[in-house]
Amino acid sequence: MLTVNEIFYSIQGESTQAGRPCVFVRLTACDLRCSWCDTPYAFVEGRKMSVDEVVAAVGQYGCPLIEITGGEPLLQEDVYELMDRLMGGGYAVMLETGGHRTIARVPSAVLKIVDVKCPGSGESAKNDWTNLDRLTPHDEVKFVISDRADYQFARDLIGRYGLAERTAAVLLSPVHGVLDPKTLAEWILADRLPARLQVQLHKYIWPPTARGV
Repeated sequence: MLTVNEIFYSIQGESTQAGRPCVFVRLTACDLRCSWCDTPYAFVEGRKMSVDEVVAAVGQYGCPLIEITGGEPLLQEDVYELMDRLMGGGYAVMLETGGHRTIARVPSAVLKIVDVKCPGSGESAKNDWTNLDRLTPHDEVKFVISDRADYQFARDLIGRYGLAERTAAVLLSPVHGVLDPKTLAEWILADRLPARLQVQLHKYIWPPTARGV
């Protein structure tokens, strides 16, 4: 049984899949409280659904790309069965995880987006650094950047772990409404950093506080 906050069909706003139609399965609960979190409603709101019910709900949209997100989806044991079932159904499955829960049990075929917490989040001490060693060449790493200190933190980790060479993409995302994307772009260019500037596309299509998009 899963506790599901929402299931919705929208345009993927982040990652290398940005711009593609995608079905999002947002699971309830998170054990982090990042300063810039834009989905606090997912901490507690949700309803119980079986894996069968979630798979059926996803199937109604006829979309081949699925993202499982949260909250923190790896808090729920049945998420592993859900990923297996979706992949068995022929879907391309993405998982966005906060980087503090081990990804050791996540099926290798799942496209994992590991959100490494920078100091500005207030949660960087909880990063599980072993996750960076478990990344596969099709996985992606995301850093949410609020200021120069966050950028330097991310830049140093990208080099120390060779993330650009070991993953499909390194994503640097400015906190919406806090850090100007132009400023982050200038830092990336100045350092010739092998990373991709990522804005949250959905927040430019719809109001930044809109839900279900």
